[in-house]
Amino acid sequence: MTCALVNLQSRVRMRLNSEKGATAVEYGLMVALIAIVIITAVALIGTNLEKVFNDVAGKLKGIA
Repeated sequence: MTCALVNLQSRVRMRLNSEKGATAVEYGLMVALIAIVIITAVALIGTNLEKVFNDVAGKLKGIA
């Protein structure tokens, strides 16, 4: 029984140690995906916001 527990413990340790690199890669991919989403959102909002400001400026010129 003790031998089985020691064997299981060593397998668990090997498994945990072998996935550290994979975890770092996964976090890197998540960060890259989040950055792409943020950049896309800012670009779209910036374009739409510019249009809104131009519309407001045009209406203010018409009033003055």
